[in-house]
Order: sequence, then C-alpha cells, then structure tokens
Amino acid sequence: MLSRIKDLAQNLAPRLIEIRRHLHAHPELSGQEYQTAAYVTGVLSSCGLVVQEGIGKTGVIGELVGGTDERLVAIRTDMDALPITEATRLEFASRKLGIMHACGHDVHTTLGLGTAMVLSGLGERLPGNVRFLFQPAEEIAQGANWMVRDGVMNDVSAIFGVHVFPSIPAGSIGIRYGALTAAADDLEIFIIGESGHGARPHEAIDAIWIASQVITTLQQAISRTQNPLRPLVLTIGQISGGRAQNVIADQVRLAGTVRSLHPETHANLPAWIEKIVANICQMYGARYEVKYRRGTPSVQNDLALTQLLEESAKEAWGSDRVQILLEPSMGAEDFAMYLEHAPGTMFRLGVGFPDKLNYPLHHPQFEVDESAILTGVVTLAYAVYRYWQQCV
Repeated sequence: MLSRIKDLAQNLAPRLIEIRRHLHAHPELSGQEYQTAAYVTGVLSSCGLVVQEGIGKTGVIGELVGGTDERLVAIRTDMDALPITEATRLEFASRKLGIMHACGHDVHTTLGLGTAMVLSGLGERLPGNVRFLFQPAEEIAQGANWMVRDGVMNDVSAIFGVHVFPSIPAGSIGIRYGALTAAADDLEIFIIGESGHGARPHEAIDAIWIASQVITTLQQAISRTQNPLRPLVLTIGQISGGRAQNVIADQVRLAGTVRSLHPETHANLPAWIEKIVANICQMYGARYEVKYRRGTPSVQNDLALTQLLEESAKEAWGSDRVQILLEPSMGAEDFAMYLEHAPGTMFRLGVGFPDKLNYPLHHPQFEVDESAILTGVVTLAYAVYRYWQQCV
C-alpha cells in the first residue's frame, strides 16, 4: 500500500504545487477565509468527498467514505494568513498588500487537499472513513473552538495534524513525544493608585512605580518559586498609564502572555500571579485587578499515535529522515482544542532549503521548499491508512 500511496502522490505533485501557489497568492486573514474555503470546497468535491461549508464560521469539512471500520480518523489543517507585507519577490507572492502566508498555512491546506486526493484514490481499499478539517482563524486561536462547537469532533477516534518547520530540512519529518507546544494564556493587570504632583510623591500612590515592582517581582519569582524543570514564560508586552510628565499616574494597565508546559503549573498560575500582585499593592496602598484568561492548552501528543506516525514516516522515508525532537516549543497551537475530545498527534514537516538562508515563521521573507509537500502528503496518508491496520 505504501508504494501505491507514493505513486498517487507523485502523480499529483505538480497539481499540488499549483494549488499551493494559488493559495499563497491569495491569502486571507483569520475569520475572512471565504475564497480559500470556496477553493477548498471545489477541490474536495472533485474528489468525491461529502463537503460542508460554513463550519466554524469560515471552515470546511470533507468526509471521505471508506470501508466498514467504525473508527473515524480526522486530519486537521489550517487556512488563515497573517497581517504581514510579503517581501519574498516570488512570482506567486501575495497579491494582497499587507497579508501573507508567513506561517505556512497555504502548505498545510495543500497537504490536507493532497491527502484527500491520495486517499480517495485508494477506493475500496480505504478501510474506514476520514474527516478532513480545514480550519479558519488559527492565528487568533479561535478557529479550533469554532469548529469544535459545530461538532467536527463528533465520533472522531483519532486526529492528526501537521505544521511546517523551516529549521528542519525539506524531506525530513520532526516527531515529538509528549508536549509539543505550550499552553498560552492572556494576562491583564490594573494597578490603581492616587494621583498627585510629580514633585510630592509622598502625597500620592504612584501606580507606575508600583507596576514596575509588579513586573520585576513576577520575573524574579519565576526563578525562586517555580520548578526550574517546568518551563514558564511570563512576558508583559504592553504598559499604559499616566497623563502628564509632572503628574503621578493613578492607574496603569499591564498586558501580556503567560506560557507553560506542565499541567500543574498551568492550573496554579492565576492564583500565583494574583498573590504577588496583591502583596505588592497592599504594601504600597494601591488597589488592583487581575484578569487572567485561559487561552490555548498545551498540545500533548498521544503516545500510541506518535509511535504510529514515527513508524509510518520511517517506513516511508527511512530513519535518517525522521528526527525525534527533544525540546517542545513555547509557542501555542490551537490543535490542542481537538485533543480534549480525541487522542491525536501533530508532527513538524521540514521545509528548509539546503543551500540558502531559511527565514523563520512569521517573517516577511519566509519561504518553503515545495518538495516537502510530497513528503507531508505521503506521511499523512500512510499514517492514516496504517491506523486501521493495528489496534491503537
């Protein structure tokens, strides 16, 4: 079956590159993927899939009917682009000023379509049904929630995902056991003091100075009160407050992001942060408000499915083209929302060029080696096929 899958993918390779270049030239922002969804629908329909549009607002699902195995497998790929002005000078560069596929979602969508085309080509030899999820709004960490609310995970037994990775060479696969990405939460802190003349600070409660103590103490407390073997990143990215240079500020707003990998650390963060803020504000007579919003959980790859994926990739490409990733990413990925409903695994698809500088994700000069598309399609298709061949 592997040789059949490879033959189908190889024959489709020129078409898949055309699809990817079309998607790259016509990017759409999160929640606005209308033309992308229409394009995806057309390709899926031509392969005989049962297609539903408007799922998760601007998402699409395609159902590929196979044999009698009742275990339903899902493949998720995302479709949205970023508000970045492209600087690659490619012939198929973005035609929309200020919008670019700088995170590889054009490749992800192509992989989903390519896998659907390959698996549909197996005909009666496909053991079970496959549900393809084309998700909007990953970049704003909303799309997976929208899709789940619309029932895309109903009856799903396992789900696979993929993300391109420019630091891995094209043709190689990155496998990660356990935590792949961090949980990402939003933090907002308001410090409320009392205004006064800048020359008489003792008559006021300086919200700016107290906010600076909060920021410093939070950073110091990570190294002294948190387990160093459980990574935690707290970044304050916005500070606003004050009205004039000679007036002591009575209110400051801090906003930031909190990233963690360990479930226990993640669970305790809101109370830990509030305790620090409360102690500092009490010491200096200020009031406060902490708003902690749970965002995207950590992607925790299922052990059995990750082993299946590793074995499938090694059989397809050889052990030398499969890397076991030793470190997780502190970035976030809303693929984690699907894992609250079914076991799953996500892998890294190498897209790096061997002979030139590989710019990172979200860079205006980010490019991919398109030879990786074939690697990704075969890996996904074969892993899904093998899922039904063994008890997972």
